[in-house]
Amino acid sequence: MTTELAIHQEHTRTVKTRERLLLLLVGMFLLVNFLGLRLAQPSSTSTDWLHFIVWLICASIGTLLLERNLPARDPLLFPIAMFLSGWGLILIDRLAPPFADRQTVWLAVSVTAMLIVATTPHPLRWLRQYRYVLLLGGILLLLGTIFLGTNPSGSQTAPQLWLGFGAIFFQPSEALKIMLVAFLASYLAESPSFFRASLPAFSTQRKWPSPRIIGPVLLMWGICIIILVWQRDLGTAILFFAVFILLVYVATRSNFILFSGFILIILAGFVAYMAFAVVRLRVDVWINPWPEADSRAFQIVQSLLAFAAGGPFGQGIGQGSPTYIPVVHSDFVFSAIAEEWGLLGVITVIAAIGTFVVRGLQIALQQQQRAFLVLLATGLSLLIATQSLLIMAGVLKLIPLTGVTLPYLSYGGSSLLASFVIVGLLLRLSALENN
Repeated sequence: MTTELAIHQEHTRTVKTRERLLLLLVGMFLLVNFLGLRLAQPSSTSTDWLHFIVWLICASIGTLLLERNLPARDPLLFPIAMFLSGWGLILIDRLAPPFADRQTVWLAVSVTAMLIVATTPHPLRWLRQYRYVLLLGGILLLLGTIFLGTNPSGSQTAPQLWLGFGAIFFQPSEALKIMLVAFLASYLAESPSFFRASLPAFSTQRKWPSPRIIGPVLLMWGICIIILVWQRDLGTAILFFAVFILLVYVATRSNFILFSGFILIILAGFVAYMAFAVVRLRVDVWINPWPEADSRAFQIVQSLLAFAAGGPFGQGIGQGSPTYIPVVHSDFVFSAIAEEWGLLGVITVIAAIGTFVVRGLQIALQQQQRAFLVLLATGLSLLIATQSLLIMAGVLKLIPLTGVTLPYLSYGGSSLLASFVIVGLLLRLSALENN
């Protein structure tokens, strides 16, 4: 017993030391870049330093509360999330200063939500027990956007994907993606035809899914897809469907699931191409943007030029011209990083997101035979991985642009809040694994 206590205390000290050291390094990186931005833009006001101060407060309070409540947590998840979100604040301050104050407020709200999720005694049990209630609530929110939806820009022709309350706008699909993963993880874990808890996670044993079990899942999924297509939020629809297919594959180890999912994505893409002008535009621009580089393809061409201009080490913060890219602070922050931080910055972002996803999958693997926890950690990790791949490949013209945000880095309060809730859930799961 004494030996086990000593091992636990040593592990706790290691976690505390690693997390604090990483946050210190992140803080130094952000401080240097804030200084660089102030030198490059001397006309900026002193209130811009509030962004860094708020980040510093969030990082300090966050790590102190996590040390008290989850001493055996994963030491990398919170520093990576704070690193990317802090870098995102610098980017938004550089690219669209009027939005930086709003993103800073959302960062404080998001870290608070993460701490509530991570330190509340029974969030995982609630996700499992009330999965139908949560999913129904998410679908009702999406239905609400059809009848009450708005767009922060005020445009009536743009997709109405937000619910507005005064000056606050929230995108319900961001909450629904977490609800959907929790629903699928709980549903699949309790279905013997999909996943057997008596077998090791990711077992090679395969069992054909019965229509009786897969039917309700596909029905719920079909409702979500219909609503999303109705709203023309095709990027989120692709994200949901890809994560759905991957999660069912993890539970079944059925190659048929992957193959049929790929075919359905191609079929849905073809139908969307024929039905929606915005999809035709994105596919046409993806195939050959150069003939319309000054009109319809202006955005993606400017993105490619930004990558070319960055070189190995970038132009330097405030020295490039990423603002030529329309909506650069939302959909194209990866292009801005490529131009001003170069290939080194691009590799750093990919490495940070990749490490985050790998740690999430390791947490899933270490949940042993607890099927729901395995699938939940896997689904949350796949959400971050798939969303990141979709937008990074899109701005590089490797795939048609989907319009989803880059987690933690892009402007968007709903996306930032959902991403930090994912951090909170993974932190909670990692503490279970280490206890």
